[in-house]
Amino acid sequence: MLKAKDYRKEAWGKLGGKWGTMALCTLIVTIIGGVCAGLSFFVVGAFASLLITGPLAAGTALLAVSVIRGNNVSVEMQFSGFKNFVKTFLLNLINGIFIFLWSLLFFIPGIIKTFSYSMSYYVLLDNPSMSSNDARKRSMEIMAGNKWRLFCLEFSFIGWGILCLLTLGILSFWVGPYMESAKAAFYQSLVKKDEAEKPDAEQPEVKPEESEATAE
Repeated sequence: MLKAKDYRKEAWGKLGGKWGTMALCTLIVTIIGGVCAGLSFFVVGAFASLLITGPLAAGTALLAVSVIRGNNVSVEMQFSGFKNFVKTFLLNLINGIFIFLWSLLFFIPGIIKTFSYSMSYYVLLDNPSMSSNDARKRSMEIMAGNKWRLFCLEFSFIGWGILCLLTLGILSFWVGPYMESAKAAFYQSLVKKDEAEKPDAEQPEVKPEESEATAE
């Protein structure tokens, strides 16, 4: 079973030649988020944030999984979630509502559900015809028994997080893509494992006489 260092190593290796684009996309998202936060005292800021969070998260997921799959990346991909606006918006909304409701029981259940839903954008990208709620449920399925492993992966970046603080956040434009790509590598491993564990497609029934004929 792969460990956190394996996902980090894979992400680091495949980010070669793509750091600049990924850092620029992170900067763009940070600026957009900062503008929305600055306008949070006004209704327009909160509303804008609600509208764009899902599509931008989908764009970030697409960039990260493209890195892991060896595909080209571009700044335009960061905004690809707006092409499927309704589903990406609803996915963010549904995830947020459920996480909030689980958090009311106590803080820990909300954190657990955050990890359960963490693969939902990747699922939606790989299954564009799937509904937002089904993508959430599918994420729960593949994350069953894997939430602690993802926590360990994210926690393994704590050293990088400290360095980001020491550089006044400048390093985060490179650490962010690194972490997201490692997370995409984690998702890719879950998908491969799930496909490997699926039973083989049912073979057509062979009649006894056909079987005997084959044996002869």
